[in-house]
Amino acid sequence: MAELASVNIPPEQHVLVLGGQGWIGLVDQMGSETTVVNAARVSFGKLRKEMNERDVFLVKYLLENHHNTPLEHVVFTFLVHCPLFVRSQWHRHRTWSYNEISRRYTEEDLEFYVPPEIRAQAENNRQASVLADATLDQELCRELIKRQNAAALAVYQELLEKGVCREQARGVLPQNLMTTFWATVDLSNLLKFIELRASEHAQWEIREYAEAIKKLVQPSIPNIASLSGW
Repeated sequence: MAELASVNIPPEQHVLVLGGQGWIGLVDQMGSETTVVNAARVSFGKLRKEMNERDVFLVKYLLENHHNTPLEHVVFTFLVHCPLFVRSQWHRHRTWSYNEISRRYTEEDLEFYVPPEIRAQAENNRQASVLADATLDQELCRELIKRQNAAALAVYQELLEKGVCREQARGVLPQNLMTTFWATVDLSNLLKFIELRASEHAQWEIREYAEAIKKLVQPSIPNIASLSGW
């Protein structure tokens, strides 16, 4: 977890996920619930420093009626360590800003994700998985994944030793390679992300990150979190 240490993220501001193989940290934030209230009431030219019951009612009204622009004045920045396939799902949310580690520049600290539990393909949903029954050999499947990881890494390293550039050699690395990226989003779009990615219909791996984000931001937005059903 060198990346977390390098930006001095304290223990209470990061969460381990995927059985400890992944993590997400809260790097920075701007604004609070009072920011939302003040933005919504800007036409009155007054500023609140603390929330009261009337302010909570206003926030409830904003959420229920999708008046989202006041929420856009609250911003969070996260540092995310996840498999490439989770990164690809995450980057579909184009309202976020991203900067990612590049394997064109470094071949250090290569890690591969091995699912803590192997799931079976759902019979009635092409994009969903289900808990596997006893007929699926968990240990064998995990071992197959580990073997493939080792084989891909060996080919990658051999290509580098033969003088192949990193930007081409990386092409042999699989989708479960772990990557690290910075991600910044305003509160309005963060709530939309959580609604979609914390859903039971989302893939388990990205749901782990959505649930972790709830834990990280809830202290800053307790009323919004409660009103959102967290």
